[in-house]
Amino acid sequence: MPFKHFLSVTDLTPSEVREVLVLANDIKRAPDRFRTALQGQTLAMIFQKKSTRTRVSFEVGMVQLGGHALFLSSADIQIGRGETIADTARVLSRYCNGIMARVYGHDTVEELARWASVPVINGLSDLEHPCQTLCDAQTLVEKWNPAGTFDPDVLRGKTLVYVGDGNNMAHSLLDTGAALGMHVTVVAPHGYWPDPAIVDRCQRLAAQTGARMAVTDDRERGVMGADCIYTDVWASMGQEEEHAKRLRDFDGYIVDAAMMARANPGCVFMHCLPAHRGEEVSADVCDGPQSIIFDQAENRLHVQKALMCKLMGGR
Repeated sequence: MPFKHFLSVTDLTPSEVREVLVLANDIKRAPDRFRTALQGQTLAMIFQKKSTRTRVSFEVGMVQLGGHALFLSSADIQIGRGETIADTARVLSRYCNGIMARVYGHDTVEELARWASVPVINGLSDLEHPCQTLCDAQTLVEKWNPAGTFDPDVLRGKTLVYVGDGNNMAHSLLDTGAALGMHVTVVAPHGYWPDPAIVDRCQRLAAQTGARMAVTDDRERGVMGADCIYTDVWASMGQEEEHAKRLRDFDGYIVDAAMMARANPGCVFMHCLPAHRGEEVSADVCDGPQSIIFDQAENRLHVQKALMCKLMGGR
């Protein structure tokens, strides 16, 4: 894979998405083979938002690949005092081999990528969460591959239904499904649907890969035929003041046992975490036998190690 940034799943071709997933599986199965893959390299990690899984998985991942990661809170570096993003990107490029940023506005990671001379990875923005959905794809391949080997093509024709806010998670799930030939339906009340431009671009790619993309507010019919039901919190970081309104607007959209029963037999439940049990998902589903949320969380480590190896020239 040539040098590039990773701000969206669409920065990779469908074949490159498969390459990353296969490498992530290789790293997971034989981690000792990759202990020196990024030896001597350093990743700068910029955080505007708090984090558990993103920070720990990238930091641990760099250590396990033989490199080093620097945690840079926006309150602790000069970007928090008015230094331009362009200057920050150019300076960090002189010190580090890669930059990961978990930010509010997607324009921030785009500006970092515009000025950086090293790869920039989007750890999360208000528009996209691409690292998460690649690990989701890895998790589903592991769950659904009947031959016991790791083949991303097992996702072709499967149906993932995302129930909740048409946010960054919905956008990246649509992108990932379209790339891998997996049908994706977003079920959300009107006013919370995903960006139409992103839906349109996914429809165009889906036409080539055999996937189907759909958006609906019908929470009963929308989940019928689902092989996986996925949800996220209804109010993300930065939307706390909207929490009460969102609880009202999403009334009835909770993923509970009744909703899971309308899906296909064997349907699995996914959540990018943190989960608010009793709001977007019931505790019996979140912690029940259909849930694979902690497999997802673990795979953040392996996918991000694969991304860093691909982007930063790992051995």
